[in-house]
Amino acid sequence: MLTSSFILLPGVGPVTERRWWEEGVFNWQSFLDRPSIAGLSEHRKIWYDTELRDALSLVEQGLLHTVGARLPRREHWRLYETCRSRVGYLDIETTGASPESGEVTVVGLHCEGTTTSLVRDENLTTDRLQAELDRCDLLVTFFGSVFDVPYLCAKFPNLRFPPLHFDLCFAARRLALRGGLKHIEQEMGIDRDTAISGLDGLDAVRLWFQWRRGDSSARETLLSYNRADTEHLVLLADRFYEDLLARFGPASLATTLSPVYSQ
Repeated sequence: MLTSSFILLPGVGPVTERRWWEEGVFNWQSFLDRPSIAGLSEHRKIWYDTELRDALSLVEQGLLHTVGARLPRREHWRLYETCRSRVGYLDIETTGASPESGEVTVVGLHCEGTTTSLVRDENLTTDRLQAELDRCDLLVTFFGSVFDVPYLCAKFPNLRFPPLHFDLCFAARRLALRGGLKHIEQEMGIDRDTAISGLDGLDAVRLWFQWRRGDSSARETLLSYNRADTEHLVLLADRFYEDLLARFGPASLATTLSPVYSQ
């Protein structure tokens, strides 16, 4: 989808982009192969050719963040497939208070098929968290651009985050899905283990304090809960990417909408 994105060109919006798709200009290479584009002056065609050759070169060099910076943030989902091997799925738990008075208790980060759990007073440090984030080019969260990332920035002010962010909460809204993570999981038929089924963020706060008071089983339940939150982002991101592509991408790349989104 990335190389079918023309909205990174100056002066090109979604309407023009879709018109080009409908006219058979499906990707950057097909644009470059055409001597002219209807509605574009010769000067602008040459200018856009230069911009697209530069973008192709950046992609080939793996400098995806530079290309992504030319896209609106809500369109970072377009890089998901291209960044697949370096996507990080992140979810945090806290003590339930604001960053000013609260603390991060657990950070779950799933990357390259492995989930890492960083726990306060154990292995949750700026250096360790930074090392995990440095493995990622694109971050996937659910409402993380509003909650998880700002909270982590407040508690670990020197952290550097991947410049690309696919927030599934706002992708869900574009796909006419309402409710929180657990509700959407249920709609999609994603089940949780019996031990953590029905738990929510308030339970995560409770489990943390139970563990701090000596209940060792609460620790394992809390980590299992966070791990499910983190790993289920993979399933959601895969599904949302396909459906965003079907709704907002060119027909040449579109896949069949699932029953959940075809209402």
